[in-house]
Amino acid sequence: MNQQVKDLIQKLGEAIHESVSDSEQIAAVVREIREQGFDVMLMLEATIGLNEVDQAEEEGEGEGDLVAVGPFTRNDLTFLKSLRIAADELNASGAEAAADSGV
Repeated sequence: MNQQVKDLIQKLGEAIHESVSDSEQIAAVVREIREQGFDVMLMLEATIGLNEVDQAEEEGEGEGDLVAVGPFTRNDLTFLKSLRIAADELNASGAEAAADSGV
């Protein structure tokens, strides 16, 4: 990962921290908890995942077999593929479940 991407991830972390720190809604809830006699320590963990995108994918080429199927979007299919789940298996089991339930 190049230094520019690392710097951007650092900026993203700082932006998330500022958003939480500046949130009036969070401050109000923390204040209410303190009024109930408790001390509050808020710790959040953010996981930032990056997937490098090929130029062909950005232009809509290289979608391969990731065409929206049934209720799934291309993003859904990409996620399922990352979990090694085939959408056609889900559609087949969904159709079977619908048939079994009389839908």
